[in-house]
Amino acid sequence: MLHRRMFLRGLASAGAVSVASWAGLFSLPAFAEQAKKEQKHCILLWLTGAPSQFETWDPKPGKLSGGPFRPISTNVPGIQISSLMPRCATIMDKLSVIRSMSTKPSEHSQGINLLNRGAEPRQPFVRPVLGSVLAQQLGHLDSAIPNFILLDPCPEGNEFKEFKAGNMAGWLGAQYGPVRAGGSYGIPDIARLADMNSTDQDDRESLRKFLVKKYENDHKSAAASSQNAAFERVKGLMSCASLFDLNRLPEADRARYGPGTFGMHTLLARNLVENGAPFVMVANGMPWDCHILNHETHQMLVPELDNVIYQLITDLEQRGLLEKTLVIAMGEFGRSPWMNASHGREHYPNAWSLAMAGCGIKKGVVHGATDAQGYDPIDNPVNEKNLFATIFKALGIDPYAEYDLPHLPTFHRVEDNAPAVDEILA
Repeated sequence: MLHRRMFLRGLASAGAVSVASWAGLFSLPAFAEQAKKEQKHCILLWLTGAPSQFETWDPKPGKLSGGPFRPISTNVPGIQISSLMPRCATIMDKLSVIRSMSTKPSEHSQGINLLNRGAEPRQPFVRPVLGSVLAQQLGHLDSAIPNFILLDPCPEGNEFKEFKAGNMAGWLGAQYGPVRAGGSYGIPDIARLADMNSTDQDDRESLRKFLVKKYENDHKSAAASSQNAAFERVKGLMSCASLFDLNRLPEADRARYGPGTFGMHTLLARNLVENGAPFVMVANGMPWDCHILNHETHQMLVPELDNVIYQLITDLEQRGLLEKTLVIAMGEFGRSPWMNASHGREHYPNAWSLAMAGCGIKKGVVHGATDAQGYDPIDNPVNEKNLFATIFKALGIDPYAEYDLPHLPTFHRVEDNAPAVDEILA
């Protein structure tokens, strides 16, 4: 789906008579060039398990909640972050940090759902996740490269399992669901069989479409449309499978991002966005759930996060993509100001932090603040609806548009007209 202004520009430049379908629309050279020029992207670094704000973006030096790691100055005067993030300190002038996130769910699955869907559930209706909404708004169904890619190393059975049931796209439909890769999902060998030529494959596809169309006409089943969407996605993957092959990327790039799965998936996200993917979500398992030995855990994990964010932002800027790509680094909540008996931090949604950069975002800004010990926001609290309104505005999408859902209640991309955080919007 394209913005209305782009659609009208395409009609004006090519002539409405020649536009017979969306496929025809994208075959028009002038329109295709305009679409490429205005293409926006989003990379969501999903820190499953929820990192501590005290050991990342909101250090509390000298306080009981602060921990052993000192704050360091950044290249923006007056802004300090944890000493575990020296690389991000050198690019603070390209980042915006929200220190006053405040949400309600304190369990992983509920927090993941809320911070990916942007609103509390209204059963039995399934709200689409952010990736599906951006796939609809920033991508188009004729694209070979998937509009929503989820790079997920998580094994079966963790708190991310709720998204394994195929309900991520919600009422938008299966065509806006993710192509899932990484970990046990991998990227399978989807090349054409060696003993099948292109003519045979086209004949098989024509027969399949004929049978599905007949089934749709006879049964009026939505399942056939979902199957069509799945087949189209596989066809697209067959043409762009090489983009998922990290071995094709320069060895120097792989070395910079580090050997871990999180770094490699983030490098892959950069490559996919560079080749036209509208939305890529990089999930990094559950390492951040630090109920035991919080300080030691963060001493191991934060340096990798620091390097990954630094490499991604630097790469996108050098490639001229940062101004067109919104980068978000966040988990489902924060960690408690107190330590438990196992020297860990508990789940804490009351006051936590996240970082954003790139498309539509001001540079070198810290929004909001928490009290001296980090228990509560004391300045400009931000909830999930404010966050989603900010994301949509940054990408040029109307946050308050109403979903066209026949025979269903009224839903909006952002409910309650929740305001965006204009202080961090460029």
